[in-house]
Amino acid sequence: MKRDLEPFEKAERSIVKKYRRELWGPFIAALKRYRLIESGDRIAVCISGGKDSMLLAKLMQLLVRVSDVPFQLKFIVMDPGYNRPNRLRIEENAELLHIPAVIFETDIFDVANKTEKNPCYLCARMRRGYLYRYAQDMGCNKIALGHHFNDVVETTLLGMFYGGQLQAMMPKLHSKNFPGMELIRPMYCIREEDILAWKRYNNLEFIQCACRFTENTASGIGESKRQEIKGLLARLRQQDPDIEKRIFNSIHSVCLDTFPGYKLGGEEHSFLESYSEK
Repeated sequence: MKRDLEPFEKAERSIVKKYRRELWGPFIAALKRYRLIESGDRIAVCISGGKDSMLLAKLMQLLVRVSDVPFQLKFIVMDPGYNRPNRLRIEENAELLHIPAVIFETDIFDVANKTEKNPCYLCARMRRGYLYRYAQDMGCNKIALGHHFNDVVETTLLGMFYGGQLQAMMPKLHSKNFPGMELIRPMYCIREEDILAWKRYNNLEFIQCACRFTENTASGIGESKRQEIKGLLARLRQQDPDIEKRIFNSIHSVCLDTFPGYKLGGEEHSFLESYSEK
């Protein structure tokens, strides 16, 4: 008689079977295209408790079992000051999905919420710093984050519309403040709608936004600029289903010859520098 699968077994099986084309395929494609993992890597998989980072943890668990490239994994959860229900949900999901996560405490929410000028920016900077430092102390040389295809597209438009610059989210980058450390984004090619489908199929419930700042505002995250971009893309997608794919492809095909100005290594350049030579 065929036994029922445990929740973690069903979640893993669905990644490589039911959602192989949507999840496993794009995951492997990103690893190869951007050379995200190398032999001997010690990678800290950073788990926030949301659907993206939990799926990332399962993808990385599956990969380390079948990869021809030897590497090691650590699973870390940084608690920036979660409320009790969110903290419990993270712990329960890690146990349910058989993710051996180590949780460490910080006071990031308390510090960020005391500043009136851009608390979100401060929170993000502090989170990244804590993750790098803890991972480095554990002997890791890379941290893996759960940003996905839609994050890449949305960040590109956010930079254009509200930052006045063409700036993308990189699939990997070197840390400026922690020498020898690198950040990788293995879910770079995975779409959010497919992550949601996997979550629903496995009847999983993850934490949503756990930020105290948005919890304490009347509008919450619904009025954020990223939510505006999500809404815009949803409307554009009704007219053109491939609009996000083309935006994604555009950041891989930047034609510098057509730009009057650009930045390289933080230094501004003008087309006039080489205009007379053409």
